[in-house]
Amino acid sequence: MHRREIMTLAAIATAGAFFAPARAFAEIPDAKRPAESFVAAKDGTSLFVCDWGAGRPVLFLSGWALPSDFWGYQMLALARKGYRAIAYDRRGHGRSADPGRGYDHDTLADDLAAVIDGLKLDGVTIVAHSMGGTEVARYFARHGGRGVARVVLIGTITPCLVKRPDNPDGIDPATLAAGADLLARDFPAWIAANTKPFFTSETSAAMVTWGQNMMMSTSLLGAAQLAQANFATDFRTDVRKINVPTLVIHGDRDASAPLALTARATVALLPDATLSIYGGAPHGLPLTHVERLNAELLAWLAKG
Repeated sequence: MHRREIMTLAAIATAGAFFAPARAFAEIPDAKRPAESFVAAKDGTSLFVCDWGAGRPVLFLSGWALPSDFWGYQMLALARKGYRAIAYDRRGHGRSADPGRGYDHDTLADDLAAVIDGLKLDGVTIVAHSMGGTEVARYFARHGGRGVARVVLIGTITPCLVKRPDNPDGIDPATLAAGADLLARDFPAWIAANTKPFFTSETSAAMVTWGQNMMMSTSLLGAAQLAQANFATDFRTDVRKINVPTLVIHGDRDASAPLALTARATVALLPDATLSIYGGAPHGLPLTHVERLNAELLAWLAKG
């Protein structure tokens, strides 16, 4: 396999969504509930929840191998504008438990349902980055989108990554399999070798190091099984079930989730979608385009 193929695969495998800012933001207290708590999934797995501010709820879903801290810049901006900003750590990620099972999209959709039900969220806007979009799609397919009013997909990897007869522009399965083997052999080296495509040239070395450290705290079992599930699953039927207004935001230089294969194909399947393309932007928009993204999120929320 050529080095370029390995690098491209690694970028897609991570779904690019794996760099988090330090938790250095001011807390915005709400006396009615703790800022940090846990929700029990259907199988008893403990899911860490970060819950800032008060007002209309916005629930953030991080990408593959990323914890809830990834959304700090967006959560702070929304909480300061009168929204309730919520994010949780996927099982095996961050401060959530690693049960050694449940690393499949049906279970992840059930985990999302547990958070929505456990926090009694209604009329919530879900903002999902990268792999988070697969969880949203499966949640609509499996739970009918209960409680969700609007959706934002940022750098989504839906609807189908792998090459198939009816998806000829997808990634060759052999290339994906080789990358999965590389991930399982040396996860830290694999991370170190495949970070650059997700940032701009202005990204600090400190931020890159922080992101690498955050990734390496993820369950290796969870990372490997979810990478495989992302590659192998065709989400086109699931995406068609998203029946609420949806904003799809994508960079046209996204090496992890090429625009035509992911965002454009996703929008084509949605009944009510708006596509916003960031020129020259990579996959890590929540970190590389903070001000623009925050402004667009606030404008979108104001419409609802």
